[in-house]
Amino acid sequence: MSAFTAREPLLSVRDLTVGFKTDRGPITALDRISFDLGRGEVLGLIGESGSGKSVTMRALLRILPQKRTTISGSILMEGRDVLALKRRELASYRGNDVAMIFQEPSLAFDPVFTVGRQIAETVVRHKQCSWDAAYARALEMLELVRIPSAKSRLDNYPHEMSGGMRQRAMIALALACSPKLLLADEPTTALDATVQIQVILLLRELQKELGMATIFVTHDVGVAAEISDRVAVMYAGRIVEMGSAADVLKSPAHPYARGLLSSTIHGAMAGERVEAIPGMPPDLANMPSGCAFSPRCAMAMPECRNVIPAPASVGAGRSAACIRVGSVAA
Repeated sequence: MSAFTAREPLLSVRDLTVGFKTDRGPITALDRISFDLGRGEVLGLIGESGSGKSVTMRALLRILPQKRTTISGSILMEGRDVLALKRRELASYRGNDVAMIFQEPSLAFDPVFTVGRQIAETVVRHKQCSWDAAYARALEMLELVRIPSAKSRLDNYPHEMSGGMRQRAMIALALACSPKLLLADEPTTALDATVQIQVILLLRELQKELGMATIFVTHDVGVAAEISDRVAVMYAGRIVEMGSAADVLKSPAHPYARGLLSSTIHGAMAGERVEAIPGMPPDLANMPSGCAFSPRCAMAMPECRNVIPAPASVGAGRSAACIRVGSVAA
């Protein structure tokens, strides 16, 4: 058991299931996922688009549309039942206890207010301090995320900043109230490669400095290796493998995790053929029977079409949901 999970976890998720009402009927976007997150730990969620990563983040923050969403299971934050929070309690929970960095910073900021005003307003709302103190905190946060000429940038509107600078400003907004848990939903997707690296390194440095627990969503295996302590691999709304980043990314035990790594391009592969995973992720409205990955899996057996495998231990603090985990690991 890792040092992070040996103590009482900051966040404990059990059998979290999320369904949506659609024109094609009900679909299950998350299917009984469970994990713990320790204080100061970074958990990377990886998987193809549509695997349930962003839905997981929005469920933790409780920002999914209420009228067409059903949620069951439990989310405990420091022992408090997040799914039972009332509207006013949720307003305090979001931003104060848990904050989120979204994929697109231009959608997170209101275009008609300055960046400084929006950060300060968040501080006033959650910390009940004066506007002068809130603006001082906003300046402090812009300096913390290394925005050049931070004082003058307080009066910038979002459109007056570059993409990389807006991303840093959104990180400042998320961290302004010192949350215990930071949710980062592919925060570097819209940035060019050089700025991506800068933002990733900045996030990791701030996370260590501030001691925040973090869940980092990405489908970039290299990013997951750089920033994560543990990794959870998601496929079709389920966690199919979980363990330390070193174990999962060096010797994956689930065929899908192996496929993800084989599909990753890196500098040493010039002239080599990429072993892409065949086929497409399943349609959530028409899921295959048994293991959802079996139609794409080269190791599938007839039993795989009949049984949804439960996570099985494949070592200390590590699990994989495959009936052939021993064969895959070998």
